[in-house]
Amino acid sequence: MDYYDDFIRAIISGAVSDRKGIMKLKTELCKLHGLSRVPTNHEILEHVPGELRDMVEPLLKNKPVRTLSGVAPVAVMTSPFDCPHGRCSYCPGGVSNNSPQSYTGREPAALRATMNEFDPFRQTEARLKQFRAIGHHTDKVDLIIMGGTFTSRPPEYQEWFVKRCFDAMNGCDSDDIMASHELNETAESRCVGLTVETRPDWFNKEQLDRSMHFGATKVEFGVQILDDDVLAGVKRGHGVREVVDATERARNAGLKICYHMMPGLPGSTFEKDLESFTRLFEDDRFRPDMLKIYPTLVVKGTDLYELWTAGGYSPFSVEDGTRMLSEVKKQIPPWVRILRIQRDIPVQLIEAGIRKSHLRELVHERLASEDSRCRCIRCREIGHVNMRGQATTADTPELRKIEYSASRGKEFFISYELPSIDALIGYARLRFPSDGSGNHALVRELHVYGQMVPIGMGSGGQWQHRGLGESLLRECEMIASGSGYDELLVTSGVGARGYYRGLGYDRKGHYMSKPLC
Repeated sequence: MDYYDDFIRAIISGAVSDRKGIMKLKTELCKLHGLSRVPTNHEILEHVPGELRDMVEPLLKNKPVRTLSGVAPVAVMTSPFDCPHGRCSYCPGGVSNNSPQSYTGREPAALRATMNEFDPFRQTEARLKQFRAIGHHTDKVDLIIMGGTFTSRPPEYQEWFVKRCFDAMNGCDSDDIMASHELNETAESRCVGLTVETRPDWFNKEQLDRSMHFGATKVEFGVQILDDDVLAGVKRGHGVREVVDATERARNAGLKICYHMMPGLPGSTFEKDLESFTRLFEDDRFRPDMLKIYPTLVVKGTDLYELWTAGGYSPFSVEDGTRMLSEVKKQIPPWVRILRIQRDIPVQLIEAGIRKSHLRELVHERLASEDSRCRCIRCREIGHVNMRGQATTADTPELRKIEYSASRGKEFFISYELPSIDALIGYARLRFPSDGSGNHALVRELHVYGQMVPIGMGSGGQWQHRGLGESLLRECEMIASGSGYDELLVTSGVGARGYYRGLGYDRKGHYMSKPLC
C-alpha cells in the first residue's frame, strides 16, 4: 500500500470530509510513508482512478472560488500594440514597454501571455490545462480578451485571435471562425461567454457587429470617470458623450456592459469621484450591468509618475480608497455585479497609491463596522453565500423582478433569490430596446450561479441544472409577449446555443430566436 492508495481509501471510508481534514491526512501519510515532501493535489488527482474521481475531486479542488460563479473564466491577452489615440497619463503599457496596452506586463494574466508569446491558442490551452490540473471542470468557459482596445486592432488580427482561442477550446484547428464556432457547440470546453475590452470611442456599429460575429456577449468599456475635464486632463481621448452612445449601442444589441472606473485621477477629488459613481446609477443613460473599480496607481514610465515626483499629484491613501468604496458599495443596485476592486499590479511596481491587494476585504470590514453591507450580485451570489455556510439547496428560491429604465429603453432584472439570507441563485436580463429596429425583446444575459456542474450531468446537489434557467427564460417570454413583442432574441455564447435549441430557439444571425405568437 503506498501514499496515494492510503489517501484515496481514507476519503472513500469517510474518515475525512473537509479541506482541514485533507491537510491533516496529507501530513500524517507523509510521515507514515517517509516522503520528503507533501504531494500536491494535482499529483494526488493523477493517481485517482476515473470511477472515483467524482468522489475525491471536490475535496482536492484548489481555489474553489474560481468556478463558484458557474463558469471557468479564461483570460487571454493580445500582443503589445499602441493605443489609437496615444497614451493616457497613467498608462504603464504599450509597445515601448513590451506589454499590452494598460498593463505593466507583470500581472498574472500578462505573465501567462508573455510565457506563451501572446499566442491565443497556447494561452487558452494552457489556462484550460491549469483548471483541469487543480480539479476544475472546463465545460463552460467564459473567455475574456484583454490587452487594451481590441476593436482597434486590424480586423484580420481580431478574427485570427478569436478563432485560435476557439481552436484551443475545441482541441483542433478549423478552416475559419464559423467552422470553429460550429465545432464549439458540442466541444468538451464550450464558450458560453466572450468578453472584449475596448474604449467607448472604438465601438461604432461596424465594430460592434464584428465583435458579435466573433461571438461576443459582453463588452468592457474604459470609462474611468464621468467628467470631461478630468478625462481631457489625463489625455483620455474621449468624453462622456462617447460613453453614452456606446452604452446604448451595446445595450440595444443585447450585450452585457461593464465599466472600468478609476477614482483618484489627477484633476478629480473625493467628492467628484463619489458624484461620478452616484451619477452612474441615477442617470439612466449609463447604468452598467457590471463594474471594475481601479483606484489610480502611480507606476514608473508614465506621465503621472512625472507629475507625482514633481509634487503635482497625490493619490488615494488606503483610508481614502476604503471610505470611497464603502460609500459606493452602499448605493450599488442589486442588479449590478462588482467584478473586481483594485488592479493586480505587483506591489513592488506601485510607486504611490493603494498597495493593499485585499482592498475589497478592507471595504467589507468597514461596511460591517458601520452595520451596513453591499448588495451587488457578487456579494449575494449563492456560491459565495454557501462558502460562508449560510444556505443549502434545500431552501426554496423565490422569483423576483426589478424594472428600470436604461439607455432610453426598459430593463427587467428577473431573479431567483433566497430572501431570508439575501442570496441570489440566478437571473435574466431582459431588454425592450430603444431603437425600434424590430418588434423584438432581448435577453442580454441568463445565468445560474453556484459551483459549475458539467454539461449533461444532473445537479448533484448544486443549483445548476435544476431547471431554474429555463424557468427564468419562460418568465422573459411571458413579459415580452404580454408587452406586445412577437419575438424574443437571446444573446447566446457560441457554446450555449444547444441549450437554447432544446428550449425551442433557433439561430438567427448573432442570436438565438423564438417567435412569441
